[in-house]
Amino acid sequence: MTSILTYTFKNLPSSTWALRFSLRPLSCSSQLRAAPAVQTSTKKTLAKPNVRNIVVVEGVRIPFLLSGTSYKDLMPHDLARAALSSLLIKTNVPKEVVDYIIFGTVIQEVKTSNVAREAALGAGFSDKTPAHTVTMACISANQAMTTGVGLIASGQSDVIVAGGVELMSDVPIRHSRKMRKMMLDLNKAKTLGQRLSLISKFRLNFLTPELPAVAEFSTSETMGHSADRLAASFAVSRLEQDEYALRSHRLAKKAQDEGLLSDVVPFKVPGKETVTKDNGIRPSSLEQMAKLKPAFVKPYGTVTAANSSFLTDGASAMLIMAEDKALAMGYKPKAYLRDFVYVSQDPKDQLLLGPTYATPKVLEKAGLTLKDIDAFEFHEAFSGQILANFKAMDSDWFAQNYMGRKAKVGSPPLEKFNNWGGSLSLGHPFGATGCRLVMAAANRLRKEGGQFGLVAACAAGGQGHAMIVETYPK
Repeated sequence: MTSILTYTFKNLPSSTWALRFSLRPLSCSSQLRAAPAVQTSTKKTLAKPNVRNIVVVEGVRIPFLLSGTSYKDLMPHDLARAALSSLLIKTNVPKEVVDYIIFGTVIQEVKTSNVAREAALGAGFSDKTPAHTVTMACISANQAMTTGVGLIASGQSDVIVAGGVELMSDVPIRHSRKMRKMMLDLNKAKTLGQRLSLISKFRLNFLTPELPAVAEFSTSETMGHSADRLAASFAVSRLEQDEYALRSHRLAKKAQDEGLLSDVVPFKVPGKETVTKDNGIRPSSLEQMAKLKPAFVKPYGTVTAANSSFLTDGASAMLIMAEDKALAMGYKPKAYLRDFVYVSQDPKDQLLLGPTYATPKVLEKAGLTLKDIDAFEFHEAFSGQILANFKAMDSDWFAQNYMGRKAKVGSPPLEKFNNWGGSLSLGHPFGATGCRLVMAAANRLRKEGGQFGLVAACAAGGQGHAMIVETYPK
Protein backbone atom coordinates (compact mmCIF):
# COMPACT_ATOMS: atom_id res chain seq x y z
CA MET A 1 0.00 0.00 0.00
CA THR A 2 2.84 2.38 0.83
CA SER A 3 4.32 1.90 -2.64
CA ILE A 4 0.96 2.67 -4.27
CA LEU A 5 0.57 5.91 -2.35
CA THR A 6 4.14 6.90 -3.06
CA TYR A 7 3.62 6.27 -6.77
CA THR A 8 0.38 8.24 -6.86
CA PHE A 9 1.69 11.32 -5.13
CA LYS A 10 4.92 11.36 -7.13
CA ASN A 11 2.92 11.50 -10.34
CA LEU A 12 0.33 14.11 -9.36
CA PRO A 13 0.67 17.73 -10.50
CA SER A 14 0.31 18.58 -6.85
CA SER A 15 -0.44 16.41 -3.87
CA THR A 16 -2.78 19.22 -2.86
CA TRP A 17 -5.09 18.31 -5.74
CA ALA A 18 -5.48 14.79 -4.41
CA LEU A 19 -6.06 15.97 -0.84
CA ARG A 20 -8.73 18.40 -2.02
CA PHE A 21 -10.58 16.15 -4.41
CA SER A 22 -10.24 12.80 -2.64
CA LEU A 23 -12.62 14.15 -0.05
CA ARG A 24 -15.19 14.97 -2.73
CA PRO A 25 -15.74 11.85 -4.82
CA LEU A 26 -17.98 12.27 -7.81
CA SER A 27 -20.70 9.71 -8.21
CA CYS A 28 -22.62 9.67 -11.44
CA SER A 29 -24.19 6.26 -10.97
CA SER A 30 -27.50 7.73 -9.86
CA GLN A 31 -27.69 9.95 -12.96
CA LEU A 32 -26.78 7.52 -15.72
CA ARG A 33 -30.23 7.21 -17.20
CA ALA A 34 -31.29 9.07 -20.34
CA ALA A 35 -32.72 12.50 -19.65
CA PRO A 36 -36.26 13.61 -20.43
CA ALA A 37 -36.77 16.21 -23.13
CA VAL A 38 -35.91 19.74 -22.07
CA GLN A 39 -38.70 22.26 -22.42
CA THR A 40 -37.13 25.69 -22.26
CA SER A 41 -38.85 29.03 -22.63
CA THR A 42 -37.18 31.33 -25.17
CA LYS A 43 -34.46 33.47 -23.63
CA LYS A 44 -32.72 36.48 -25.12
CA THR A 45 -31.08 35.97 -28.48
CA LEU A 46 -27.32 36.38 -28.80
CA ALA A 47 -27.54 38.43 -31.99
CA LYS A 48 -25.24 41.47 -31.87
CA PRO A 49 -25.81 44.82 -33.54
CA ASN A 50 -23.83 45.39 -36.75
CA VAL A 51 -22.50 41.81 -36.69
CA ARG A 52 -23.55 39.28 -39.32
CA ASN A 53 -25.54 36.33 -38.05
CA ILE A 54 -23.83 33.10 -39.05
CA VAL A 55 -25.83 29.90 -39.34
CA VAL A 56 -25.40 26.18 -39.77
CA VAL A 57 -27.63 25.08 -42.62
CA GLU A 58 -26.82 21.38 -42.41
CA GLY A 59 -24.11 18.95 -41.39
CA VAL A 60 -23.30 15.36 -42.25
CA ARG A 61 -20.80 12.69 -41.37
CA ILE A 62 -20.09 9.31 -42.81
CA PRO A 63 -20.33 6.57 -40.16
CA PHE A 64 -17.46 6.64 -37.68
CA LEU A 65 -15.77 3.22 -37.74
CA LEU A 66 -13.19 1.45 -35.65
CA SER A 67 -9.83 1.72 -37.40
CA GLY A 68 -8.88 -1.40 -39.31
CA THR A 69 -12.43 -2.13 -40.44
CA SER A 70 -14.33 -1.16 -43.59
CA TYR A 71 -12.33 1.98 -44.41
CA LYS A 72 -8.90 0.40 -44.00
CA ASP A 73 -8.06 0.27 -47.73
CA LEU A 74 -9.04 3.89 -48.44
CA MET A 75 -7.17 7.19 -48.21
CA PRO A 76 -8.21 10.19 -46.08
CA HIS A 77 -9.37 12.18 -49.09
CA ASP A 78 -11.74 9.31 -49.98
CA LEU A 79 -13.52 9.74 -46.65
CA ALA A 80 -13.52 13.54 -46.90
CA ARG A 81 -14.82 13.38 -50.47
CA ALA A 82 -17.67 11.12 -49.34
CA ALA A 83 -18.67 13.59 -46.62
CA LEU A 84 -18.54 16.52 -49.06
CA SER A 85 -20.54 14.65 -51.71
CA SER A 86 -23.17 13.70 -49.13
CA LEU A 87 -23.42 17.32 -47.99
CA LEU A 88 -24.02 18.42 -51.57
CA ILE A 89 -26.76 15.82 -51.99
CA LYS A 90 -28.44 16.60 -48.67
CA THR A 91 -28.45 20.38 -49.13
CA ASN A 92 -28.60 20.62 -52.93
CA VAL A 93 -26.36 23.68 -52.64
CA PRO A 94 -24.96 24.77 -56.01
CA LYS A 95 -21.25 24.00 -56.03
CA GLU A 96 -20.34 27.35 -57.54
CA VAL A 97 -21.97 29.21 -54.63
CA VAL A 98 -19.44 27.87 -52.10
CA ASP A 99 -16.79 30.53 -51.52
CA TYR A 100 -14.27 28.52 -49.51
CA ILE A 101 -13.67 25.02 -48.12
CA ILE A 102 -11.76 24.27 -44.90
CA PHE A 103 -11.00 20.86 -43.44
CA GLY A 104 -9.25 19.76 -40.29
CA THR A 105 -6.99 16.74 -39.95
CA VAL A 106 -4.28 15.61 -37.55
CA ILE A 107 -2.14 12.77 -38.93
CA GLN A 108 -1.65 13.84 -42.52
CA GLU A 109 -1.24 11.61 -45.53
CA VAL A 110 1.84 13.06 -47.25
CA LYS A 111 0.39 12.54 -50.73
CA THR A 112 -2.61 14.74 -49.91
CA SER A 113 -1.24 17.18 -47.36
CA ASN A 114 -3.93 19.70 -48.31
CA VAL A 115 -6.70 17.13 -48.02
CA ALA A 116 -9.38 19.82 -48.20
CA ARG A 117 -8.39 20.72 -51.74
CA GLU A 118 -8.01 17.14 -52.96
CA ALA A 119 -11.33 16.07 -51.46
CA ALA A 120 -13.12 19.13 -52.87
CA LEU A 121 -11.85 18.43 -56.38
CA GLY A 122 -12.82 14.77 -55.99
CA ALA A 123 -16.32 15.75 -54.88
CA GLY A 124 -16.81 17.91 -57.96
CA PHE A 125 -16.44 21.38 -56.49
CA SER A 126 -15.21 24.07 -58.84
CA ASP A 127 -11.46 24.27 -59.26
CA LYS A 128 -11.96 28.00 -58.71
CA THR A 129 -13.06 27.39 -55.09
CA PRO A 130 -10.09 27.77 -52.70
CA ALA A 131 -9.58 25.18 -49.99
CA HIS A 132 -7.11 24.75 -47.17
CA THR A 133 -6.44 22.32 -44.34
CA VAL A 134 -5.91 23.14 -40.66
CA THR A 135 -4.58 21.07 -37.80
CA MET A 136 -5.14 21.63 -34.08
CA ALA A 137 -5.20 18.11 -32.71
CA CYS A 138 -8.67 17.03 -31.50
CA ILE A 139 -10.15 20.48 -32.19
CA SER A 140 -9.06 20.64 -35.83
CA ALA A 141 -12.64 20.61 -37.14
CA ASN A 142 -13.51 23.25 -34.55
CA GLN A 143 -10.75 25.40 -36.00
CA ALA A 144 -12.04 24.74 -39.52
CA MET A 145 -15.52 25.91 -38.48
CA THR A 146 -14.39 29.03 -36.65
CA THR A 147 -12.03 29.97 -39.46
CA GLY A 148 -15.07 29.86 -41.70
CA VAL A 149 -17.02 31.95 -39.20
CA GLY A 150 -14.26 34.54 -39.34
CA LEU A 151 -14.37 34.67 -43.13
CA ILE A 152 -18.12 35.26 -43.10
CA ALA A 153 -18.07 37.73 -40.21
CA SER A 154 -15.41 39.81 -41.96
CA GLY A 155 -17.40 39.91 -45.18
CA GLN A 156 -14.84 37.92 -47.16
CA SER A 157 -17.26 35.05 -47.77
CA ASP A 158 -20.95 34.21 -47.61
CA VAL A 159 -20.89 30.42 -47.96
CA ILE A 160 -18.36 28.12 -46.32
CA VAL A 161 -18.01 24.35 -46.16
CA ALA A 162 -16.08 23.22 -43.09
CA GLY A 163 -15.28 19.73 -41.95
CA GLY A 164 -12.65 17.26 -40.91
CA VAL A 165 -11.27 13.81 -41.59
CA GLU A 166 -9.06 11.18 -40.00
CA LEU A 167 -7.96 7.73 -41.17
CA MET A 168 -6.21 5.88 -38.38
CA SER A 169 -6.21 2.63 -40.37
CA ASP A 170 -3.24 3.78 -42.45
CA VAL A 171 -1.05 6.25 -40.60
CA PRO A 172 2.31 7.23 -42.10
CA ILE A 173 5.18 5.07 -40.84
CA ARG A 174 8.58 6.57 -41.59
CA HIS A 175 12.00 5.08 -42.16
CA SER A 176 14.47 5.90 -39.41
CA ARG A 177 16.26 9.23 -39.74
CA LYS A 178 19.54 7.48 -40.58
CA MET A 179 17.85 5.55 -43.36
CA ARG A 180 16.13 8.66 -44.70
CA LYS A 181 19.42 10.54 -44.74
CA MET A 182 21.17 7.70 -46.59
CA MET A 183 18.40 7.50 -49.19
CA LEU A 184 18.55 11.25 -49.82
CA ASP A 185 22.33 11.21 -50.04
CA LEU A 186 22.21 8.28 -52.47
CA ASN A 187 19.84 10.25 -54.65
CA LYS A 188 22.40 13.07 -54.79
CA ALA A 189 25.45 10.85 -55.36
CA LYS A 190 26.89 11.35 -58.84
CA THR A 191 29.40 8.51 -59.14
CA LEU A 192 29.45 4.79 -58.44
CA GLY A 193 32.21 5.36 -55.89
CA GLN A 194 30.10 7.82 -53.94
CA ARG A 195 27.19 5.38 -53.93
CA LEU A 196 29.31 2.47 -52.76
CA SER A 197 30.82 4.62 -50.01
CA LEU A 198 27.36 5.50 -48.72
CA ILE A 199 26.11 1.91 -48.92
CA SER A 200 29.09 0.71 -46.91
CA LYS A 201 27.82 2.77 -43.98
CA PHE A 202 24.47 0.97 -43.94
CA ARG A 203 23.56 -0.90 -40.74
CA LEU A 204 20.60 -3.19 -40.10
CA ASN A 205 19.24 -0.89 -37.36
CA PHE A 206 18.68 1.73 -40.08
CA LEU A 207 15.62 -0.35 -41.04
CA THR A 208 13.89 0.19 -37.68
CA PRO A 209 10.75 2.20 -38.54
CA GLU A 210 9.48 5.28 -36.72
CA LEU A 211 5.93 4.63 -35.60
CA PRO A 212 3.58 7.52 -34.86
CA ALA A 213 2.43 7.84 -31.25
CA VAL A 214 -0.41 9.74 -29.58
CA ALA A 215 2.10 11.46 -27.34
CA GLU A 216 3.01 15.04 -26.49
CA PHE A 217 6.15 16.23 -28.23
CA SER A 218 6.89 18.64 -25.38
CA THR A 219 6.55 16.06 -22.59
CA SER A 220 6.90 12.69 -24.40
CA GLU A 221 3.88 11.49 -22.42
CA THR A 222 1.03 9.64 -24.08
CA MET A 223 -2.42 11.17 -23.68
CA GLY A 224 -3.69 8.01 -21.98
CA HIS A 225 -0.95 8.20 -19.36
CA SER A 226 -1.82 11.87 -18.77
CA ALA A 227 -5.51 10.97 -18.44
CA ASP A 228 -4.66 8.35 -15.83
CA ARG A 229 -2.67 10.87 -13.81
CA LEU A 230 -5.47 13.41 -14.13
CA ALA A 231 -8.05 10.91 -12.86
CA ALA A 232 -5.82 10.11 -9.88
CA SER A 233 -5.30 13.81 -9.19
CA PHE A 234 -9.03 14.41 -8.98
CA ALA A 235 -9.76 11.14 -7.14
CA VAL A 236 -11.90 9.72 -9.93
CA SER A 237 -12.27 6.01 -9.30
CA ARG A 238 -12.13 3.16 -11.81
CA LEU A 239 -15.78 2.37 -11.10
CA GLU A 240 -16.87 5.94 -11.81
CA GLN A 241 -14.99 5.89 -15.10
CA ASP A 242 -16.54 2.59 -16.14
CA GLU A 243 -20.00 3.81 -15.15
CA TYR A 244 -19.61 6.93 -17.27
CA ALA A 245 -18.33 4.96 -20.27
CA LEU A 246 -21.27 2.54 -19.99
CA ARG A 247 -23.62 5.53 -19.92
CA SER A 248 -22.08 6.86 -23.13
CA HIS A 249 -22.49 3.55 -24.96
CA ARG A 250 -26.05 3.02 -23.73
CA LEU A 251 -27.17 6.51 -24.73
CA ALA A 252 -25.47 6.20 -28.12
CA LYS A 253 -27.18 2.86 -28.76
CA LYS A 254 -30.54 4.33 -27.78
CA ALA A 255 -30.01 7.36 -30.05
CA GLN A 256 -28.91 5.12 -32.91
CA ASP A 257 -31.90 2.80 -32.53
CA GLU A 258 -34.32 5.73 -32.37
CA GLY A 259 -32.89 7.38 -35.49
CA LEU A 260 -31.70 10.48 -33.65
CA LEU A 261 -28.22 10.46 -35.24
CA SER A 262 -29.62 12.13 -38.34
CA ASP A 263 -26.27 13.60 -39.40
CA VAL A 264 -24.97 10.12 -40.25
CA VAL A 265 -25.16 9.40 -44.00
CA PRO A 266 -24.56 6.04 -45.73
CA PHE A 267 -21.27 5.50 -47.54
CA LYS A 268 -20.76 2.92 -50.27
CA VAL A 269 -17.20 1.76 -49.71
CA PRO A 270 -15.63 1.05 -53.12
CA GLY A 271 -15.58 -2.69 -53.71
CA LYS A 272 -17.28 -3.37 -50.38
CA GLU A 273 -20.57 -2.98 -48.57
CA THR A 274 -22.51 0.20 -47.89
CA VAL A 275 -21.80 1.38 -44.37
CA THR A 276 -24.83 2.89 -42.66
CA LYS A 277 -24.00 3.30 -38.98
CA ASP A 278 -21.21 3.77 -36.45
CA ASN A 279 -19.69 0.44 -35.43
CA GLY A 280 -18.01 1.32 -32.13
CA ILE A 281 -21.18 1.48 -30.05
CA ARG A 282 -20.95 -1.58 -27.82
CA PRO A 283 -22.85 -1.48 -24.52
CA SER A 284 -21.31 -3.97 -22.15
CA SER A 285 -21.63 -4.44 -18.40
CA LEU A 286 -19.71 -3.15 -15.44
CA GLU A 287 -18.70 -6.72 -14.66
CA GLN A 288 -17.14 -7.23 -18.09
CA MET A 289 -15.48 -3.80 -18.02
CA ALA A 290 -13.97 -4.49 -14.61
CA LYS A 291 -12.04 -7.44 -16.05
CA LEU A 292 -9.89 -5.23 -18.28
CA LYS A 293 -6.39 -4.34 -17.17
CA PRO A 294 -5.04 -0.78 -17.06
CA ALA A 295 -3.94 0.35 -20.51
CA PHE A 296 -1.33 2.97 -19.64
CA VAL A 297 -0.26 3.21 -15.99
CA LYS A 298 0.43 -0.36 -14.94
CA PRO A 299 -0.50 -2.07 -12.70
CA TYR A 300 -2.36 0.56 -10.63
CA GLY A 301 -3.92 2.78 -13.30
CA THR A 302 -7.66 3.22 -13.84
CA VAL A 303 -7.80 4.10 -17.55
CA THR A 304 -8.64 1.06 -19.69
CA ALA A 305 -9.67 0.34 -23.25
CA ALA A 306 -13.31 0.30 -22.09
CA ASN A 307 -13.31 3.82 -20.63
CA SER A 308 -11.21 5.42 -23.39
CA SER A 309 -12.16 6.60 -26.87
CA PHE A 310 -10.94 4.26 -29.60
CA LEU A 311 -8.91 4.86 -32.77
CA THR A 312 -11.45 5.85 -35.39
CA ASP A 313 -11.80 6.47 -39.12
CA GLY A 314 -14.33 9.04 -40.29
CA ALA A 315 -15.13 12.40 -41.87
CA SER A 316 -17.66 15.18 -41.39
CA ALA A 317 -18.76 18.30 -43.25
CA MET A 318 -21.01 21.31 -42.57
CA LEU A 319 -22.58 24.03 -44.66
CA ILE A 320 -22.13 27.38 -42.91
CA MET A 321 -23.63 30.60 -44.28
CA ALA A 322 -24.39 34.19 -43.52
CA GLU A 323 -28.01 34.17 -42.39
CA ASP A 324 -29.18 36.62 -45.06
CA LYS A 325 -27.56 34.51 -47.78
CA ALA A 326 -29.14 31.30 -46.45
CA LEU A 327 -32.60 32.83 -46.34
CA ALA A 328 -32.20 34.36 -49.79
CA MET A 329 -31.42 30.89 -51.13
CA GLY A 330 -34.49 29.43 -49.44
CA TYR A 331 -32.75 27.47 -46.69
CA LYS A 332 -34.08 26.97 -43.16
CA PRO A 333 -30.98 26.97 -40.94
CA LYS A 334 -30.61 24.65 -37.98
CA ALA A 335 -28.66 26.87 -35.62
CA TYR A 336 -26.66 30.03 -35.13
CA LEU A 337 -22.95 29.79 -34.39
CA ARG A 338 -22.37 32.32 -31.64
CA ASP A 339 -19.44 33.16 -29.38
CA PHE A 340 -16.42 30.89 -29.19
CA VAL A 341 -13.06 30.83 -27.42
CA TYR A 342 -9.80 28.93 -27.58
CA VAL A 343 -7.68 28.32 -24.51
CA SER A 344 -4.36 26.71 -23.68
CA GLN A 345 -2.67 25.68 -20.47
CA ASP A 346 0.14 23.51 -19.09
CA PRO A 347 0.45 20.41 -21.34
CA LYS A 348 2.06 18.40 -18.58
CA ASP A 349 -0.45 18.49 -15.74
CA GLN A 350 -3.49 20.14 -17.37
CA LEU A 351 -3.40 18.57 -20.82
CA LEU A 352 -7.07 17.55 -20.83
CA LEU A 353 -8.66 20.40 -18.85
CA GLY A 354 -9.54 22.54 -21.87
CA PRO A 355 -13.32 22.47 -21.18
CA THR A 356 -12.75 23.67 -17.61
CA TYR A 357 -10.87 26.73 -18.81
CA ALA A 358 -12.94 27.42 -21.93
CA THR A 359 -16.46 27.06 -20.50
CA PRO A 360 -16.52 30.06 -18.12
CA LYS A 361 -14.83 32.25 -20.72
CA VAL A 362 -17.34 31.52 -23.47
CA LEU A 363 -20.28 31.89 -21.08
CA GLU A 364 -19.02 35.29 -19.95
CA LYS A 365 -18.42 36.35 -23.54
CA ALA A 366 -21.99 35.42 -24.44
CA GLY A 367 -23.52 36.88 -21.28
CA LEU A 368 -24.88 33.50 -20.20
CA THR A 369 -24.62 31.27 -17.16
CA LEU A 370 -24.42 27.49 -16.92
CA LYS A 371 -28.15 27.40 -16.13
CA ASP A 372 -28.93 28.98 -19.51
CA ILE A 373 -27.47 26.01 -21.38
CA ASP A 374 -29.98 23.40 -22.51
CA ALA A 375 -27.63 20.96 -24.27
CA PHE A 376 -24.00 20.23 -23.46
CA GLU A 377 -21.82 18.41 -26.00
CA PHE A 378 -18.30 17.77 -24.69
CA HIS A 379 -15.67 15.67 -26.39
CA GLU A 380 -15.08 12.46 -24.44
CA ALA A 381 -11.42 11.54 -24.84
CA PHE A 382 -11.53 9.44 -21.66
CA SER A 383 -14.11 8.93 -18.93
CA GLY A 384 -11.55 10.11 -16.41
CA GLN A 385 -10.99 13.29 -18.40
CA ILE A 386 -14.70 14.13 -18.42
CA LEU A 387 -15.16 13.41 -14.71
CA ALA A 388 -11.99 15.32 -13.76
CA ASN A 389 -13.28 18.32 -15.69
CA PHE A 390 -16.59 18.05 -13.84
CA LYS A 391 -14.74 18.20 -10.53
CA ALA A 392 -12.50 21.06 -11.58
CA MET A 393 -15.46 23.07 -12.88
CA ASP A 394 -17.33 22.51 -9.62
CA SER A 395 -14.46 23.61 -7.37
CA ASP A 396 -14.07 27.14 -6.00
CA TRP A 397 -10.60 26.13 -4.80
CA PHE A 398 -9.46 25.09 -8.28
CA ALA A 399 -10.96 28.20 -9.85
CA GLN A 400 -9.18 30.47 -7.39
CA ASN A 401 -5.81 28.71 -7.24
CA TYR A 402 -5.35 27.58 -10.85
CA MET A 403 -7.64 29.71 -13.01
CA GLY A 404 -7.42 33.09 -11.32
CA ARG A 405 -11.18 33.25 -10.94
CA LYS A 406 -13.21 34.24 -7.91
CA ALA A 407 -15.64 31.34 -8.07
CA LYS A 408 -16.38 28.10 -9.87
CA VAL A 409 -18.46 27.97 -13.02
CA GLY A 410 -20.22 24.79 -11.88
CA SER A 411 -20.51 21.29 -13.27
CA PRO A 412 -22.85 20.56 -16.21
CA PRO A 413 -25.91 18.58 -15.08
CA LEU A 414 -25.76 15.04 -16.47
CA GLU A 415 -29.40 15.14 -17.56
CA LYS A 416 -28.35 17.72 -20.21
CA PHE A 417 -24.96 16.23 -21.01
CA ASN A 418 -24.06 14.20 -24.14
CA ASN A 419 -27.51 12.67 -24.19
CA TRP A 420 -26.98 10.94 -27.53
CA GLY A 421 -23.61 9.45 -26.63
CA GLY A 422 -20.16 10.85 -27.17
CA SER A 423 -16.68 10.12 -28.42
CA LEU A 424 -16.30 7.14 -26.08
CA SER A 425 -19.07 5.33 -27.94
CA LEU A 426 -19.58 7.08 -31.28
CA GLY A 427 -15.87 7.28 -32.01
CA HIS A 428 -13.30 10.02 -32.35
CA PRO A 429 -11.69 10.65 -35.73
CA PHE A 430 -9.30 13.34 -34.46
CA GLY A 431 -9.86 15.82 -37.27
CA ALA A 432 -13.63 15.34 -37.61
CA THR A 433 -15.11 15.32 -34.09
CA GLY A 434 -15.73 19.08 -33.81
CA CYS A 435 -18.41 19.06 -36.51
CA ARG A 436 -20.11 16.08 -34.88
CA LEU A 437 -20.29 17.97 -31.58
CA VAL A 438 -21.87 21.05 -33.15
CA MET A 439 -24.41 19.05 -35.14
CA ALA A 440 -25.31 17.00 -32.07
CA ALA A 441 -25.93 20.20 -30.13
CA ALA A 442 -27.97 21.73 -32.96
CA ASN A 443 -30.07 18.61 -33.49
CA ARG A 444 -30.62 18.06 -29.79
CA LEU A 445 -31.81 21.64 -29.29
CA ARG A 446 -34.38 21.20 -32.06
CA LYS A 447 -35.51 17.82 -30.72
CA GLU A 448 -35.58 18.76 -27.03
CA GLY A 449 -36.95 22.30 -27.38
CA GLY A 450 -33.87 24.08 -25.97
CA GLN A 451 -32.31 27.34 -27.10
CA PHE A 452 -28.61 27.31 -26.19
CA GLY A 453 -26.04 24.57 -26.54
CA LEU A 454 -22.45 24.56 -25.32
CA VAL A 455 -19.80 22.60 -27.23
CA ALA A 456 -16.40 22.06 -25.61
CA ALA A 457 -13.33 19.92 -26.21
CA CYS A 458 -9.79 19.36 -25.02
CA ALA A 459 -6.88 18.83 -27.37
CA ALA A 460 -3.25 17.82 -27.42
CA GLY A 461 -0.82 20.54 -26.46
CA GLY A 462 -2.97 21.50 -23.48
CA GLN A 463 -5.42 23.40 -25.70
CA GLY A 464 -9.18 23.62 -25.71
CA HIS A 465 -12.21 25.13 -27.38
CA ALA A 466 -15.77 26.10 -26.48
CA MET A 467 -18.60 27.51 -28.54
CA ILE A 468 -22.19 28.59 -27.98
CA VAL A 469 -24.75 27.22 -30.42
CA GLU A 470 -28.20 28.85 -30.53
CA THR A 471 -31.10 27.02 -32.11
CA TYR A 472 -32.74 28.66 -35.11
CA PRO A 473 -36.35 29.71 -34.46
CA LYS A 474 -38.85 27.25 -35.89
